[in-house]
Amino acid sequence: MLSETPAIEKLSVDTIRTLSMDGVQAANSGHPGTPMALAPLAYTLFTRVMRHSPRHPDWPARDRFVLSAGHASMLLYSTLHLCGYGISLDDLKNFRQLGSPTAGHPEYGHAPGVELTTGPLGQGISHAVGLALGERMLAARFNTEGHCPLDHHTFVIASDGDIEEGVASETASIAGHLGLGRLIAFYDDNHITIEGDTDLALSENVAARYEAYGWHVQDIGEQTDLGSLERALREAMQEDAQPSLIIVRTHIAEGAPNKVDTAGAHGAPLGDEEIALAKQAYGFPSLEPFHVPAEVREHMSDVAARGEAAYAEWTEQMEAYEQAHPELAAELRRLADGELPAGWDAQPPNFEAGTSVATRKASSVAIQWAAAKVPELAGGSADLGPSNLTVIDGESSIARGAFGGRNVHFGVREHGMGAIVNGLTLAGLRGYGGTFLIFSDYMKPALRLAALMGVPSIFVFTHDSIGLGEDGPTHQPVEQLWSLRATPNLNVVRPADANETALAWRFALTTKDRPTCLALSRQNLPVIDSASIPPDAIERGAYVLREASNAPSAPDLILIGTGSEVEICLAAAEALETEGVATRVVSAPCLESFAVQDAAYRDAVLPPETGARIAVEAGSTVGWHRWTGGDGAVVGIDSFGASAPQPALYEHFGITPERVAARGRELLAVRAEEASR
Repeated sequence: MLSETPAIEKLSVDTIRTLSMDGVQAANSGHPGTPMALAPLAYTLFTRVMRHSPRHPDWPARDRFVLSAGHASMLLYSTLHLCGYGISLDDLKNFRQLGSPTAGHPEYGHAPGVELTTGPLGQGISHAVGLALGERMLAARFNTEGHCPLDHHTFVIASDGDIEEGVASETASIAGHLGLGRLIAFYDDNHITIEGDTDLALSENVAARYEAYGWHVQDIGEQTDLGSLERALREAMQEDAQPSLIIVRTHIAEGAPNKVDTAGAHGAPLGDEEIALAKQAYGFPSLEPFHVPAEVREHMSDVAARGEAAYAEWTEQMEAYEQAHPELAAELRRLADGELPAGWDAQPPNFEAGTSVATRKASSVAIQWAAAKVPELAGGSADLGPSNLTVIDGESSIARGAFGGRNVHFGVREHGMGAIVNGLTLAGLRGYGGTFLIFSDYMKPALRLAALMGVPSIFVFTHDSIGLGEDGPTHQPVEQLWSLRATPNLNVVRPADANETALAWRFALTTKDRPTCLALSRQNLPVIDSASIPPDAIERGAYVLREASNAPSAPDLILIGTGSEVEICLAAAEALETEGVATRVVSAPCLESFAVQDAAYRDAVLPPETGARIAVEAGSTVGWHRWTGGDGAVVGIDSFGASAPQPALYEHFGITPERVAARGRELLAVRAEEASR
């Protein structure tokens, strides 16, 4: 117990507790009980075990810490503050306030020392699997005999809720399968949920489950003294061929006499009176909020000093590495800087006009091109490689003890795949993962976190419409495109043909501040002459693919299409122009990019004076009216699909040139009637 801990270490642990209590109380919001229980573990990790440097928070060789129990964020903020990570005492006082780096849950990029955004339970431990896999893949690539520039661990604190969430089961399974021995997770078994005791809904043998996954498991019970925690960690670090789970029985709100082991301490401030009683129980020297004893400041300053020494030692090792392996060292520094190889994107694949290619097949060609130029590109699919065409030719598969390849087999685990892809990207690779667009629903939390963090993961979604045909409505996406487009900071690219697809991959890889989803067809699509596609077509988001041949100024009618429906727009335009209707066709592969263009460009593509506009997309019509305007129309699908061959489905649902042309005539007739009044 803590009575066996040296006095200065006990005082430091208690300071983490009191700062956490005070932060939640000042905010009148938050979760105080778990930080109080886990303070000994956080202290042990950051002062006794982890290799890290507060003055160099982005050091590539640092150990990673992930607070998967993100609701206990004050535990992390208090610890980072005491370790010297640049989180001030005022930041702690402004916990959960607008503009403060100490947000309600840890947010990537807001505060140094926060490795990823956590809060949705199950996501932190699942992203950590990606971090740990990325470490193994990068170590296989860069470490040599006598030189190990990358040699770190990923540590996780997970709650009961994390362990219960399905995504954690998906990623725990693959972590055990691959033997990710540098991944060490603590399971905080405090028996408390918001509704009461965990036995309301959980009675399984968690240790046996993780052992079945292939994890090394230790159950240390209530041994929360620093020595026991450190011994468990050191033992786990020796298990290099298995991920480790350390189960520790804690007591939520430890030290608070009226709140310990109660659900009430989980998600509400303790109150001034209970905080005072807890501080007295700890023997804390002051009841003043946010008090940090001077001796704790002095003691914790050693963390930064040790980190500086470790960083300096690594810097010397890197100098020797650069002399022995200059090309590898230069490549490692490039990855650390987040830069792509110079000139990598010259001459993307070009497809011959007049041929017919599914955009998923064009994507495969683009992957081979990009992989040859960008060695950090790595990924795979959720057991759909032959359908998504996401395999990198000539590269080996990632397997237990063999991490030198770039093809990752995620199994039928879409949600876990999304989290692992984000983790790979955060580790320094450019991760991608593929599945059918319909199954993006299984991945939404991980997709949303990628967008929230601004992580440039790439998601390859094939079979993007009713065009997949006979598999029927269970596999035919309808609402998914606009669900994804509604997500802030997420690019959704639906290329019209093979040449737009090649540009889409270039765009995805050059994008640094957000994820990209590629929506690709199963069926063949006519290849557009690349001379008709601007090189910045995806960056611009929309462009004039076909100009009205007989328009004196603005066209009479504008048809806006994406993906497989662009060819339908082109055919409809040809028919209408034989009737004297000046018809422009706009290809809009990425509406997110188009929305941020300046008004002059948007007006040039969609002239305000042309109110007759029709958007054509084989999916929900819900979001298109922003671009068609009040006088426009949308030809789409607002019902589920059906099982039939692709041509029959397009005919049945009216996604045809004839239907589009007819709607165009109707719009123009209405406008003519209104003008005559």
